Amino acid sequence: MDERVQQYFREELTPAERLAFLREVEANASLKEEFMEFQNMHALMSLSSYAEDKEESKEGYMCFLWMKKKKQARDFIIASMKYAAVLICIVLSTYWVSTRCINPFMLGAEMNTLYVPAGQRARITLQDGTMVWLNAQSTLTYPSHFIDKNRRVSLIGEGYFEVAKDTEKPFIVSVSQVEMTVLGTKFNVYSYPDAGYTQTSLLEGSLLVSSVRSGTQIVLKPEEQVTVRDGRMMLGKIKHPDAFLWKEGIYSFDDEPLGDIARKLELYYDVKIIIKTPRLADIRYTCKFRQRDGIDEILQLISKVHKFKIMKDKENNIITLF
Repeated sequence: MDERVQQYFREELTPAERLAFLREVEANASLKEEFMEFQNMHALMSLSSYAEDKEESKEGYMCFLWMKKKKQARDFIIASMKYAAVLICIVLSTYWVSTRCINPFMLGAEMNTLYVPAGQRARITLQDGTMVWLNAQSTLTYPSHFIDKNRRVSLIGEGYFEVAKDTEKPFIVSVSQVEMTVLGTKFNVYSYPDAGYTQTSLLEGSLLVSSVRSGTQIVLKPEEQVTVRDGRMMLGKIKHPDAFLWKEGIYSFDDEPLGDIARKLELYYDVKIIIKTPRLADIRYTCKFRQRDGIDEILQLISKVHKFKIMKDKENNIITLF
């Protein structure tokens, strides 16, 4: 096992070392396979409501490494006991492999899909060094390695991107009827299917946002965001930067109607919220919660500001506010 793989995911390499390592990964098939195994495992291990506890995450990661080394040692013993049989198998299979098998990396990059369940979030580092945070009920589809002239991924839900700069390979994020093209930047994309719109917010760098439906384009500057609805693009300033704290496990709402907050909580916690009293939906709230607080505690706290009652149907996973 290459020690640099572990150092990369523990973020112990310098930027220069990371770049040199990633270039070697791209050129070395066995190292690439090992890197992808750890990348996918690292992403799955971050599916925790308590991911902000770095010590806990580190302990879990070290436990995984220990288990993997233990498995490798066991596999080595078994392989040694069967050495003669393996040699025979190699001899017999060489002809079949050489005539029927093709190196998978010659066929193109394997597509991977990472889905984040409700009430959780995940962070993944792509092969080029780009870091992506995924919010609850979000899906990222990405290649095992970037072999085309661009680096293309697709997103459903909400994601925060810190794109590694590569002037020769633009990074493209595809969502519903919208594409974002960058060379190196930090931005947030909100594009849940039921939301009815896609909102892209730029924090650093520059970003080209294109509407596939209307063919229009907008170049965003830092602290700008564009909302795309039915092909129409509306440009504005980022009014609430704390909204992007979700990647740290914090949900923040600034002067938002309860109806809008409820729709987001439905997505984040996989629950149906019915506001039975119409006037409640229009009451605005400014509030901030930790993801791990849970839907019950969040609604209880909100109800203390403007009084309303909460009824929960556990069997059908429905919460009614009235």
